Amino acid sequence: MPFDFRRFDIYRKVPKDLTQPTYTGAIISVCCCLFILFLFLSELTGFITTEVVNELYVDDPDKNSGGKIDVTLNISLPNLHCELVGLDIQDEMGRHEVGHIDNSMKIPLNNGAGCRFEGQFSINKVPGNFHVSTHSATAQPQNPDMTHVIHKLSFGDTLQVQNVQGAFNALGGADRLNSNPLASHDYILKIVPTVYEDKSSKQWYSYQYTVANKEYVAYSHTGRIIPAIWFRYDLSPITVKYTERRQPLYRFITTICAIIGGTFTVAGILDSCIFTASEAWKKTQLGKMH
Repeated sequence: MPFDFRRFDIYRKVPKDLTQPTYTGAIISVCCCLFILFLFLSELTGFITTEVVNELYVDDPDKNSGGKIDVTLNISLPNLHCELVGLDIQDEMGRHEVGHIDNSMKIPLNNGAGCRFEGQFSINKVPGNFHVSTHSATAQPQNPDMTHVIHKLSFGDTLQVQNVQGAFNALGGADRLNSNPLASHDYILKIVPTVYEDKSSKQWYSYQYTVANKEYVAYSHTGRIIPAIWFRYDLSPITVKYTERRQPLYRFITTICAIIGGTFTVAGILDSCIFTASEAWKKTQLGKMH
């Protein structure tokens, strides 16, 4: 007797003349196909969409930075001449720089009566401060007006991503034009290292920060008022990491198979129950007629 390979067929076919179509089965079949299509499109959307997950850990993420953080500052002082505006930097490593001018620019405002300071500089990864003041001016003004608007204050790389909402420019838009002109302003910053890693494993190192502020009038040892805009910072040991991820292909295929198989199985059970109940009802009605 020759070997029949068809014995291994677990999907035996039933002749069409032994099957019976029903309206209920047709309705369930159409609903089943629509449901499968809906779930398939939902899974496909999730598969092609990049997901951003975040995690926290304790470490310095950018060990190749030489212990430095790049800072971008853009601030307007509409009532202080540009020749009086300067940037000073101090920290706990002993750095004390008065009148920092590298990579900075002063733009006159209000016909020269005011100034917009734009600068890029680096700070050490230790607690410290940088402040906008008149300390570097040749001659100190009598009543320097420190009312200001902060357009931008950011640390590290600029993240060009829309799916990450963070405090990368928490002071952007801060308006102190209606404050006391002779008051000093203290902005106390807690800087949080942030890493963003895309699908190609390329990383950007940025920093978010929280801010608290206070306003007060400061006097020198000679009794003069010497206002300044202070940015006092400290670094958090916690690093936030955002990672782009996409669902693996094998998981997508497994999910689609589960959707199709599960839907057809449940639909088959439902159709069988309805058909059995219908046939039983018909037999009961025939029995009553006889």
